[in-house]
Amino acid sequence: MFEIGNNIIYPMHGAGIIVGIEEKEIQGEVQNYYVIKIITNNMQVLIPINNITNSHIRAVADKLSMEVVLDIFHNGETDKSLSWKHRYKINSEKIKSGKLKEGAEVVRDLMRIENEKNLNSSDKQLLNTARKILVGELRLIRGISEVQATDLLKINNPV
Repeated sequence: MFEIGNNIIYPMHGAGIIVGIEEKEIQGEVQNYYVIKIITNNMQVLIPINNITNSHIRAVADKLSMEVVLDIFHNGETDKSLSWKHRYKINSEKIKSGKLKEGAEVVRDLMRIENEKNLNSSDKQLLNTARKILVGELRLIRGISEVQATDLLKINNPV
């Protein structure tokens, strides 16, 4: 499914690059693993090739998809009527899905709320995770620095 050198998104961890495929024996079972370098924190993870579909790992989006998502990010509506518990549940599911649009919505909505009031610690953690993933994908797609990618995610006019 993936090859060495492919840029990927690993939900809850962020943007990464497949740097190798290794055969490992773990608990008496020999399997092939993708070796993935996560770019935001220089962490390396191993994912069994047989479990890749269950992990929700996906290829990095193309430029056009990212442009559509950035438009939604800057111009989409934010539902501020949700209780923090309900919002947390929905946002957690969105991040775990690994989908670009859903992750961008989490960043947008939490940043808008943060502009009005302090986020609770759970929402802050979700925002940091989702922003890290989105910034990492922007960096890979556009070939830009972390600072440049972060600047693209500034909220100008909260909706």
